[in-house]
Amino acid sequence: MFAVYAQEPNADSPLEALVVGERPEPEVPDGWVRVHVKAASLNMHDLWTLRGVGIKPEQFPMILGCDGAGTLDDGTEVVLHSVINAPGWQGDDTLDPKRTLLTEKHQGTFADQVVVPARNVVPKPAGLSFAEASVMGTAWLTAYRMLFVKSGLRPGQTMLVQGASGGVSTALVQLGRAAGFRVWVTGRTEEKRALATSLGAHQAFESGARLPERVDAVFETVGKATWSHSVKSLKPGGIIVVSGSTSGPDAHAELQRVFFLQLRVAGSTMGTRDELADLLAYLDLTGVRPQIGAELTFSEAPKGFQAMLEGDTAGKIVFTR
Repeated sequence: MFAVYAQEPNADSPLEALVVGERPEPEVPDGWVRVHVKAASLNMHDLWTLRGVGIKPEQFPMILGCDGAGTLDDGTEVVLHSVINAPGWQGDDTLDPKRTLLTEKHQGTFADQVVVPARNVVPKPAGLSFAEASVMGTAWLTAYRMLFVKSGLRPGQTMLVQGASGGVSTALVQLGRAAGFRVWVTGRTEEKRALATSLGAHQAFESGARLPERVDAVFETVGKATWSHSVKSLKPGGIIVVSGSTSGPDAHAELQRVFFLQLRVAGSTMGTRDELADLLAYLDLTGVRPQIGAELTFSEAPKGFQAMLEGDTAGKIVFTR
């Protein structure tokens, strides 16, 4: 079957490990289902896989793609939940110490077919296209959990999103605006800041800029480059919700400010299957739709990977049939 996959790990030149070609069709174990992929979205996790991060060398070749949407053998339209739990796990899907994501142990979604446990498919609302649905399982689910499960914000309060144009960031802007929060963002370029305001941000600032006032919550996916600004932008008692560190994890902790102002730092990773179902229902009810920066065919995957590697994004990059 057609697939976009990593042939081997390449830490220094990840795109050299990217192959567009053929892979064997997957077998369907008991309790699993086959999904015929209609659309799948690109995530930073896919670049990390090409570099060999979070995956054992013997797992290659590995079909890329953490999330997507498609149809079951009977034609049912579904959205994929990317967190694969250990058999018998009970509780929050994201706290399972033996959990994996697609592409870490099991083959991913950038292919004609992908197989997942039956519980890892959620019905797709008819009002969402396959391309729109394909961004839900990773970026939008991450944003939904950060905002509605972790932050404790109330409508009317002010949130700051660090980084204006990535998949999680644009989701936070759109979800936050729809939920009644005052949404501020930072962005490195005028173009990125303009994108954020077009999606609903009330104000957009240059990276590191002094804000008109402190905020109730900061949403972090950048890490080292923005961490100090995030801590300094919080009101006493405020919260930073962090789900990534794309610029590096070795941030100056600002511990004196954290304890003196009683700031809170909450980690957030992906989301549960139930949260994905709630997210899909939320979009169906509100009419909010994701910002798709580029829609390419699967055969054009290298172009999408190059754009992500260069930081040239304006929302999610989606591959479709």
